[in-house]
Amino acid sequence: MAVIYQINKGVSKPIVFKGLKAQYIAYLAAGLVLLLLSFAILYILGVSLLVILPLILLTGSALFMVTFRLSHRFGEHGLMKFIAKKSLPKYLRFSSRRIFTALKYPKFNT
Repeated sequence: MAVIYQINKGVSKPIVFKGLKAQYIAYLAAGLVLLLLSFAILYILGVSLLVILPLILLTGSALFMVTFRLSHRFGEHGLMKFIAKKSLPKYLRFSSRRIFTALKYPKFNT
């Protein structure tokens, strides 16, 4: 009797939801939670709804626009690579060769 196995075709593919890729889904979710909390805090403090609603709507739409723009521009790992590249120095400058001449190489046990 033949045994039929299922093949998982999308195992290494990134998670995609409505055009958002990988970590951008979490960024959007965290931003929406922060918007909800800020709305609740402002409402409890007694700020008028005529002030709160436009503020939350504008920041929410900006959150969506920025998140989708970052997702389309950088892709799955591009934003992390972009930030890492910014932290690299443009060049290294040494005033002496002592750093290189004082290096000790580990001896291999054979």
